[in-house]
This record gives sequence, C-alpha cells and structure tokens, in this order.
Amino acid sequence: MAEQNISIGGKVFEVACRDGEEQFLIAAAAMLDTEAQTLLAQAGRIPEGRMLLMSGLMLADRTAAAEAALADAQSQIAAMEAELTALRNAPPPQPVRVEVPVIPEGVTDRLAEFAARAEALAEQMEHREA
Repeated sequence: MAEQNISIGGKVFEVACRDGEEQFLIAAAAMLDTEAQTLLAQAGRIPEGRMLLMSGLMLADRTAAAEAALADAQSQIAAMEAELTALRNAPPPQPVRVEVPVIPEGVTDRLAEFAARAEALAEQMEHREA
C-alpha cells in the first residue's frame, strides 16, 4: 500500500491507496478540494467534518447530474440508431410517375411552316420598303 498526502480545503490528510492508484487518488482529492475551496470562499471558516461532508455532497450532486446527462445522451443515441436501422431496412420508395406532355410531330411541322412563311413575309416587307 502506498501512502499519499492530499490537501482538501487547506488541510493535509495522509491517505493509503493501492500501489499504482496514486494518480486516481490525487485526481479525486483535487476534485474534492475544488468543492471545499468554493465552500470556504463563500462561508469562510467551516469545521473540518462539515467541510468534507458538504464538499462530498456537492461533488456527488455534480456527478449525479453528469450521469443523468450521459444517460439522456445514450438514450438519444439508441433512438437514433434504431431509426437509422429502420431506415436502412425499409424498402425503397415507389418510383413516382411523371408524365411529360409530348407535342405531336404534325404540330412541330406546322409550326416550322408558319415560321418559314413569317420569315418570307418579313423579307418581302423589307424589299418593298427599300
């Protein structure tokens, strides 16, 4: 067992932990110290027991809120994955029938004739004016 000194709210504690877990202990102590420093800044001097209790409760509250947010995000991901699976497994949509009007061949021929006549008449009018 390794022994580690940690500081929470300006007080030093000697804590034992398993070998190799020192970094986890230091990180947890830092989180608890952050909450204790917040309490001390707001209330000033607080008895050690109350400071540790309140800091622990504040940290637990943050942890619970983070876990709730994580559970909500996981729920949303699961719903989206289910929707994606349903969309992937759905049959392809039926093709939409689109009807395009077709101009009969005789009409285009007639229009070409009219255009040719109009051009001929325009040409005749130009020659008369000249």
